[in-house]
Amino acid sequence: MDLKINNHLFLICGASSGFGRAVAERLVQEEAKVIAVARREEKLKELKDDYPEQVQVFAGDLTDNQTLNELEALMEGRNLSGVLINAGGPPALSALETSMDRWDDAYQNVLRWKVDLTKRLVPIFQKQNYGRILFVESQSIKQPIPSLVLSNSLRAAVAGFSKTLSLEIAKQGITVNLLAPGSHETPAIQRVIQKRAEESGKALDEVKADMEASIPVGRMGTGEEFASLAAWLLSPHSGFVTGQTISHDGGNIKGLFG
Repeated sequence: MDLKINNHLFLICGASSGFGRAVAERLVQEEAKVIAVARREEKLKELKDDYPEQVQVFAGDLTDNQTLNELEALMEGRNLSGVLINAGGPPALSALETSMDRWDDAYQNVLRWKVDLTKRLVPIFQKQNYGRILFVESQSIKQPIPSLVLSNSLRAAVAGFSKTLSLEIAKQGITVNLLAPGSHETPAIQRVIQKRAEESGKALDEVKADMEASIPVGRMGTGEEFASLAAWLLSPHSGFVTGQTISHDGGNIKGLFG
């Protein structure tokens, strides 16, 4: 399928690895242009080396207000087709072992900067009467994951924000959706495996095998599979899909609306 995003510009957060890197690579393979954002500049430069004409690097911590100011200035006067709002998750902790300082940190890292960045970008999309806003969160929104209380709680807040925003700007040609991935072969899954190994006393390989066995398709997903869906949601083809939280989980969500 031609995604019709040739020369379209996308802002990709968390582009140094995992889902962000996979989506950035898929977009440039579709002849789009990408502003790749992450803290690790050396990893972003590797992406630019692979696609020098299509990738622009922006290194910074998106939870820092100065970084958001600089990014907003970078976008001034440019047409932007879409944004992938994505970052690493909070620590794997149970409800009772989570300190209030951890809750404060998670608010900053999981929710606040995403709301701030979105509010800065929406005027660009409104001026164009077109835009694609796509959040990357977790299946924990639909089915809480043991020992991930911060993710279970604050990612649900992102879903509430994105759904509300989608209704406010739908008639302006702007879609707002959220992808809720399950277990994938990305660096982020390692913290979950490590936590479960600590709690169970099992080896890391055994924990991973147990996780894969519990997924209906019998394996974890890949970044490339995830990126294929994300790229479509960021394309003009997805104009009738908005306000949705879409699972990408190998059938792991047990509810009817998984």
